[in-house]
Amino acid sequence: QVQLAESGGGLVQAGGSLRLSCAASGGTFSSRSVAWFRQAPGKQREFVACIPWNSESPTYAAAEKARFTISRDSALNMVYLQMNSLKPEDAAVYYCAARRRYSGCYYSDNDYNYWGQGTQVTVSS
Repeated sequence: QVQLAESGGGLVQAGGSLRLSCAASGGTFSSRSVAWFRQAPGKQREFVACIPWNSESPTYAAAEKARFTISRDSALNMVYLQMNSLKPEDAAVYYCAARRRYSGCYYSDNDYNYWGQGTQVTVSS
């Protein structure tokens, strides 16, 4: 069983940067694709980025591709989301999620088996 824990959220001014971290324990993390999703109040949870289990060709939501970077350190069982040029509309609870082993990235949250508790990102204008 994989447990995920996000950290790194907080309050930042528009135009600023944050790096979110997702720490995994209790399972084979390096063989799983890992995604970041976010959910703003009153909105559905949406896909942000995903890094495949083999770290090849991460995928991003179109609006975030130029500003966000997802990466992983398999030795540390960590996945990161570097967020630059933050906008007020980026404010949300950010979740990391992992899929079953050796499966690729998907955009739907229904395709992810393990979830963290989320970390809040607030962007002031």
